[in-house]
Amino acid sequence: MPRKKSEPREEEKSEIQISRRGLLGLAGAGLAGIGIGVAGDQVVRAMSTAPHPGNLSYNFYGAHQAGVTTPAQDRLHFASFDIAPGMTRADVIELLQDWTVASAAMTAGKEIGEYGAGVANYDAPPEDTGETVGLATSGLTITFGFGPTLFVDGNGVDRFGLASRQPAELKKLPHFPGDDLDAGMSDGDLCIQACANDPQIAVHAIRNLTRIAFGRAVLKWSQLGYGRTSSTSTAQKTERNLFGFKDGTNNIKAEDSASVNRFVWISSQPAWLDGGTYLVARRIQMTLETWDRAALREQETVFGRTKNEGGPLSGGTEFAAADFEKTNTAGEQLIDPTSHMSLAAPAHNNGITLLRRGYNFVDGNDTLGRLNAGLFFISFQNDPQNFITVQNNLAKNDRMNEYVKHVGSGLWAIPPGAQPGSFVGASLFLS
Repeated sequence: MPRKKSEPREEEKSEIQISRRGLLGLAGAGLAGIGIGVAGDQVVRAMSTAPHPGNLSYNFYGAHQAGVTTPAQDRLHFASFDIAPGMTRADVIELLQDWTVASAAMTAGKEIGEYGAGVANYDAPPEDTGETVGLATSGLTITFGFGPTLFVDGNGVDRFGLASRQPAELKKLPHFPGDDLDAGMSDGDLCIQACANDPQIAVHAIRNLTRIAFGRAVLKWSQLGYGRTSSTSTAQKTERNLFGFKDGTNNIKAEDSASVNRFVWISSQPAWLDGGTYLVARRIQMTLETWDRAALREQETVFGRTKNEGGPLSGGTEFAAADFEKTNTAGEQLIDPTSHMSLAAPAHNNGITLLRRGYNFVDGNDTLGRLNAGLFFISFQNDPQNFITVQNNLAKNDRMNEYVKHVGSGLWAIPPGAQPGSFVGASLFLS
């Protein structure tokens, strides 16, 4: 016998109305009668095993999307989607509505659908894939973005009547010196960043959002990441990248509201992006075998920092201010001007700084037995030109370029957070 649906709470009654074809657009996939088309969260059943009282969770709704200034979690599943051929503006809105309901459920530690992973109909797949039943929410955040091709596609077609609303800043990133980009691992109409402290939680989010998109959007590419390489809170220690160096020492911290407001959040035109930001993703292949044979002196010169402590080569501990003019007895600058640290420094980029949320990745090995590994770089900025300025500086001169190759790239506008009773991206489609 199927379980009975409990009476919805008052706050659930105000949730967004979703169409039957909507969540999950999956009738064609054998999930007819999923039940989320009734009244949003009122059909989202709480998990059978409640999260641990001390478990970390973040509200999906708010002025800004979570997953930007949120303290960086340890795991990532990033996914890029293209809207399926033949879809209309109404179809895209419906998809975003469905994703909103599902995301609000998952970030709250709930299963998707009226019956979740339980079986309401033994002749149909369960509504939730079920691999997170009994697990804590682990600080799950789900962040959505819109790529340039959502507004005008690669053939110059305005598929969804959005061309007039495309920000001038939202365009395909330029080809930087040294780029060796794989089109199959770059760009996309939509992106989803799922971060959590448990890899199963992050994978579950992307897996179920992909199911929801069935028939309306196609997964173009995705990337798993582990071991965050940037701290976004003063409460977090600085972690290390696969080169063994501390990464993101001078990253913007959420507690520094002045820097966040200056460099991250959009507070002007276009109005629909007020409270949003831009996400840059770069898949950076590291040639670890070559790096591992480099002398320590070479490694530290490349970074401009000591490997053990992470302090600048001009002296001091990790958070000491770098003195880029300080020289040794031979008159040579202690921090090489072509070091990664020097070229990325705000002092050498017109004061620009970025909010980074990078992750290590290891995707097995290649046919030559080398590790297919590197850094999945993510940054948030209120003007993509800020990233372009810094990356041009690095691409042309960085000593690290001998050991890395940029193979994936993308830019997406991150709309402001969704409000209860609405959906992510409503400011673009409905205002």
